[in-house]
Amino acid sequence: MSNLKNKWVLFSIITLILSIAFLIYNPWSPKINVQRNYVSFKEDLNKNNISKVKINEDNLEITLKNNTKYLTDNPKNDNLKAQLLEKNIKVVELSKEPLSKTIPATTLTISIVILALVILKKKNLGAKSFSTISTEPVTFAKDSVFGFHSVAGNEEAKENMLDIVDFLKTPEKYTKYGARIPKGIILYGEPGTGKTLLAKAVAGEAEVPFFAVTGSDFVQMYVGVGASRIRNLFKKAKASSKAVIFIDEIDAIGKKRGGASSSGGSDERDQTLNALLTEMSGFSESEGIVVIAATNRLDTLDPALLRPGRFDRHVEVGLPDVNSRKSILSLHLNNKPFENIDVSSIAKKTAGFSGAKLENLVNEAAILAAKETAPFINEDHVEKAFSIILAGQEKKDRSYIKDSDKEITAYHEAGHAVISKLLLPNETISKVSIIPTTKGAGGYTLTIPEDAQYKTLSYLQNRVQVLLGGRAAEEIIFGKNNITTGAYSDLSESTKIITAMITEYGMGKELGLLKLSELGEFASSYGNPVITEARGLIDNLYEDTKKLLLENLPLLHAIANTLKEKEQISDEEIALLSH
Repeated sequence: MSNLKNKWVLFSIITLILSIAFLIYNPWSPKINVQRNYVSFKEDLNKNNISKVKINEDNLEITLKNNTKYLTDNPKNDNLKAQLLEKNIKVVELSKEPLSKTIPATTLTISIVILALVILKKKNLGAKSFSTISTEPVTFAKDSVFGFHSVAGNEEAKENMLDIVDFLKTPEKYTKYGARIPKGIILYGEPGTGKTLLAKAVAGEAEVPFFAVTGSDFVQMYVGVGASRIRNLFKKAKASSKAVIFIDEIDAIGKKRGGASSSGGSDERDQTLNALLTEMSGFSESEGIVVIAATNRLDTLDPALLRPGRFDRHVEVGLPDVNSRKSILSLHLNNKPFENIDVSSIAKKTAGFSGAKLENLVNEAAILAAKETAPFINEDHVEKAFSIILAGQEKKDRSYIKDSDKEITAYHEAGHAVISKLLLPNETISKVSIIPTTKGAGGYTLTIPEDAQYKTLSYLQNRVQVLLGGRAAEEIIFGKNNITTGAYSDLSESTKIITAMITEYGMGKELGLLKLSELGEFASSYGNPVITEARGLIDNLYEDTKKLLLENLPLLHAIANTLKEKEQISDEEIALLSH
């Protein structure tokens, strides 16, 4: 089919080129270069010197009795032909569209039509090829880096996946007891927590082919293409006897149906999801095919996808705790030269870091060590990498910063530090800096949050006050009319926390214990009251923040003055200033 298609394309292109050349250089067009005026023609006519006249659309081709030929203008006189015939002159009258023009024009038209048909045919063939995904299975060997040994932390998630590995290796062990192994497993959690690594580890431990695709691979503009790709993917996997199919970002095709944007089931996304549901129901547990999917938002997936018999095991892959972070850091440092690095200390200060972020931290430290051509990665490199990841690279040229801007930044960051020290004493201030960074920050305050499974109401309120501390300090020191745009990101984060407290966590008065996102069409009626309550709450917290700063004004001045002098200050130095 491919060779035939290529022949048609080649034939059409050659025909097109010949037709254009035919129009430019036509063998049937007159080749007479001699041109005479009409008066000369009349003289030859009166002298009976002409033997033949060929009447063209624009000219007359004259042949004399001595075989001399020339061209002259066609007067387009209705009596001309009669005059010539009366003098016994042979007359050849061509049609209004002479052969020299009609043949190449017709050929050109035909060739264009053929080429258009071939292009359309090619597009159709291309559309059919969209139905397959160029995904070749990967099989991990026994000594492969992909196994549970390569995934640090997430012990509970790994334990959940051990059943799947055992089933893939010895399915008869489960069928003997009539046990049904889950057909599908959903891995859900924050981005970068290791969901893809965990899926690879399952395939590596079981030593089976690994088919990796993403949900976006199935979303196409052609209706039915996604569904066809799903069928072809499962067909490939079944041909491998035992296999792991991994669908990353499954929410691209598996979101809840029946929303306002739905088109009654005819939408391409719905067809793709229906095909996936059918395939999940279509193969038996004994076939040795396990489907693992990953998503960041389990609550957005369609219930039909999550029911027993399809993706009936849901495994949370959460952010690592302090012990898991220690294991992850040790794993990533394992193949790197380092010395004098307290992994436990780094694990404590990286609360809230995902596995991917921890890997990035170690990698940034390695890059810094390489740039310095240091023999080892040390604690200083890790500290610098920590600041780079959270705040960005510090700008080296700071000569352009005005003293007035430097003073504003110093008091702004000092405001954050004072409120953090007063309201969140269990959180360590890693560093306060007024050095601008490549992320656009004029300064920053890095704190190490506590490892806690839950956030209390008082903690969230205190966290908002810490965020508002910078703006409050500006107003106290420089006046209400001289506050700056420096609190932009602080206000954005504060608004998110306050809104979530009222609408999602049941910590407000207006909605009470109702969750706004679950109210559906009724949610719109709560808009203004929620905003009013959120504004009242943040205004009260802001006033409390200003009151705290006024009560601790000497500490605010002390930290700000130290920052103006040294540009950076640590938690230990703040503690000394507090006494």
